[in-house]
Amino acid sequence: MKTSDFFYELPEELIAQDPLEDRTASRLLVLDRKTDKLEHKIFSDVIDYLNPGDCLVINNTRVIPARLIGEKEGTGGKVEILLLKRRENDIWESLVKPGKKLRPGARVTFGDGRLKAEILEIAEEGNRLVKFYYEGIFEEILDSLGEMPLPPYITHKLEDKEMYQTVYAKFDGSAAAPTAGLHFTNELLEKIRHKGVRIASITLHVGLGTFRPVKVEDVNNHHMHTEWYEVNKEAADIINETKKNGGRVICVGTTSCRTIESVADENGLMSAKTGETDIFIYPGYKFKVMDGLITNFHLPESTLVMLVSAFAGKERVLSAYETAVKEIYRFFSFGDAMILI
Repeated sequence: MKTSDFFYELPEELIAQDPLEDRTASRLLVLDRKTDKLEHKIFSDVIDYLNPGDCLVINNTRVIPARLIGEKEGTGGKVEILLLKRRENDIWESLVKPGKKLRPGARVTFGDGRLKAEILEIAEEGNRLVKFYYEGIFEEILDSLGEMPLPPYITHKLEDKEMYQTVYAKFDGSAAAPTAGLHFTNELLEKIRHKGVRIASITLHVGLGTFRPVKVEDVNNHHMHTEWYEVNKEAADIINETKKNGGRVICVGTTSCRTIESVADENGLMSAKTGETDIFIYPGYKFKVMDGLITNFHLPESTLVMLVSAFAGKERVLSAYETAVKEIYRFFSFGDAMILI
């Protein structure tokens, strides 16, 4: 299976640059896997495709303002550090620019010295282990100095940081938003609950590995980065009870999907669990738990397109994407959504 098998043509002007003020006003492409039928709806209509007894799985991770702009000590050169994963209290695995000038021992200052950093060592794939020095509370300093780590295809800063958070974001730790969840409001979630749909909250701290381009032509040779997750007993019980009673488990986003598919045993049973996952889902994978998926439109040749193709079939998914392009849907993080059932 080749990476190029998952390519599709996307005009650049269809890449959404801004979130909609009304989260539920995005368009929704409905794909019925059994009939191949496509419907064009508004996201608030998603409730019509959820049944009493179903379970909606949401990822309650919260994006941290992980992008720091500073100066290299000694030269004053501009430096960017993107926090990826906390290794210890003040040591983070980070992506740095310019990498060639930030070797072990280099020091960087941010915010007129309120925050300082030292490059400790080079980690996997050129990332750096960075130690931070400061007085006070790190999270408060990061909140005042850091920027939201928007994807590179979004070309300007976000005025309201909360627009890159889901309304149910709770636990800090992500370097990117679980963007399928950006379409929900508290009001829509309450209507969904009132309909008899249960909601299971899991946590997966999204790393950039999910969004890195696949650099190998043979899909089997691609390696995913690990991401930390937690599924508590309440969420596991809700999912298990839903399956036992004949309901469907519908994931909001690929991160929710990857988490429950990582935790479930070979019989599809969930248990409370915390750990790290590098699960890579592509065509040929047999889903153990997920029965439906709400997701955004993903980059060509990405692992996310491969995951969606594993669930609904590559030809069917790429045909739906072709339709979305013709119908001028908005793509990627701030774009429109799909539900695959």
